[in-house]
Amino acid sequence: MRDRVFTASQWVPSRLDRTFAFFSDTHNLERITRPFVRFRILTPPPIEMGVGTTIDYRLRLRGVPIRWRSEITRWDPPHGFVDEQRRGPYRKWIHEHRFRAEDGGTRVEDQVTYAVPGSALADRWFVRPELERIFDYPRRAISELLGPRDEKTFPRERPRDHLPA
Repeated sequence: MRDRVFTASQWVPSRLDRTFAFFSDTHNLERITRPFVRFRILTPPPIEMGVGTTIDYRLRLRGVPIRWRSEITRWDPPHGFVDEQRRGPYRKWIHEHRFRAEDGGTRVEDQVTYAVPGSALADRWFVRPELERIFDYPRRAISELLGPRDEKTFPRERPRDHLPA
C-alpha cells in the first residue's frame, strides 16, 4: 500500500476570513459536492468545528453507497484545517485544507494524502480520475458562491487556477 498525493488549488475573490468561514461550515460541503455523489451529512447540527470533531457522511462513489467518518485533527483558523478519514473507502485519507490571502482574494489549496486497496493501476484507472472529477466540480460552485459582489473590488481578470497532477 503506497501513499499517493492529490493536490488542487483555486483562487477565489473573497477575503481570507470569509473564505475560511465558508469552508469551516460543514453544511457547505453539500452545496459544493457533485450531485451524482449524493453527499449527505448525517451528524446533526450544530457541528462545532475544532480538533477532535467527528463528522459522519453518506455518499455514493460509482453508485456504491458509502458511510464515511472524518475527524478534524488540526484546526488553525483562518489558515487551514485537516480532516482524516476514520471510516470509509480508503485505507488512508488525510485532507489538508490551506487558505492564504493572495491578490485581494484567497488562495484555497487542498492536499489529499491517500492510499487505496489494490494496485497502482486501480488508482490510475479508477480512483485518481474519480478524485479529479469530484474536486473539479467544487471549483465552479465555490467561484459562484464566493464570487465577487462588486466588479470594482474584484475585476474579471484573475490569477490562473490550476489542478496539478
